[in-house]
Amino acid sequence: MPVIILEGGKIDDPEKKRKLITKLTDAACEAYGTIPKQAFIVIIKENSAENIGSGGECLADRMKK
Repeated sequence: MPVIILEGGKIDDPEKKRKLITKLTDAACEAYGTIPKQAFIVIIKENSAENIGSGGECLADRMKK
């Protein structure tokens, strides 16, 4: 079973998560071609802005600017 792991910021809207899971699964299914949709597992790992840094700066601080 192929596993798709997405790490990023928090997504508050459950419907947006559902759509994201569907689109990721559809894209992977199309790319592989021979693996059925039901075989894919999608894991969303959410991180708060305080736990993400980019360019040596905390994302929470960048969002305040």
